[in-house]
Amino acid sequence: MKCPACHYNGTRVIDSRPAEENSSIRRRRECERCTYRFTTFEKVEEAPLIVVKKEGTREEFTGEKLLRGLVRACEKRPVALEDLQNIVRSIEKELKSRGITEIASHDVGEMVMERLADVDEVAYVRFSSVYRDYQNITMFIDELKNLQKGPLREKNRPQEESN
Repeated sequence: MKCPACHYNGTRVIDSRPAEENSSIRRRRECERCTYRFTTFEKVEEAPLIVVKKEGTREEFTGEKLLRGLVRACEKRPVALEDLQNIVRSIEKELKSRGITEIASHDVGEMVMERLADVDEVAYVRFSSVYRDYQNITMFIDELKNLQKGPLREKNRPQEESN
């Protein structure tokens, strides 16, 4: 490591500790020549994840863009922002754990819908209507029927009162 003060190529580490939620290491260093102290951060360099769109274009995956879409789908719904952030985090974590460099936007959309169905039915329908681009009302009704049959329907059914 080169000293930022005198540009000498020898420094020693005085202190190391985790930083940024254990995603990097903060190191205090001291120049062996001029004793100038400075801080460096070490972070794992990750290859970007590329999303391949329907039309074949490619763009870097960003959790922020995914979160914006989820927020739009959940407008005026009782869904906490934290729940949406957790969906984004879990998708990012799963994609990174797979170790892939490219993924089809279709696959990302399916991952979102799988998780969103457990959070809010209306938000799921909103997201799927944009994502799946239904060409007619019959396709949309079929999706609603599938949703009614699924486990989400059982979870949200009102409890009948016992007499």
